[in-house]
Amino acid sequence: MFALLFFGKQFGFSSNLRTICTIAGAGKKVKFFDFDWKSQAWNLMFLTGSIIGGYVAKNFLSYQEEPVDISPKTIERLAEMNFQAPTGMQPSELMDWSNVLTIKGFLILALGGLMIGFGSRYAGGCTSGHAISGLSNLQLPSLVAVIGFFIGGLLMTHLILPILF
Repeated sequence: MFALLFFGKQFGFSSNLRTICTIAGAGKKVKFFDFDWKSQAWNLMFLTGSIIGGYVAKNFLSYQEEPVDISPKTIERLAEMNFQAPTGMQPSELMDWSNVLTIKGFLILALGGLMIGFGSRYAGGCTSGHAISGLSNLQLPSLVAVIGFFIGGLLMTHLILPILF
């Protein structure tokens, strides 16, 4: 983080979406995507390294996946929504391909992705950018955004998720 701040860069993944759209030619149609994407090459390298690092960590550096140690009250609340206690890192009702390929699963992913993309653009960055880079720069808008992220997470967990499941 210090190196990024020292060289005047800001950490965040959502800016890579803009860069990728620019590389794909979106700048010919939308002014927002008309910029010199090569100035963001360092961020694309960071994104690529993160993906490769995640793959290496998961497949070569981790032990056999064990269930997440969660409280009995959480398991009880999950059961109320017809979720089984996780046998790995995520509930299979959300992350198993057989559930993702259903109409409900596809709509949840598509609408969720659209809302995350719109939200990160509207907030001027993603959770990692605001929480790590913005807060370390003592930016008030990042503090407001991070508080909003937490409120959104709480609303999703306690209000929307029970309705969906």
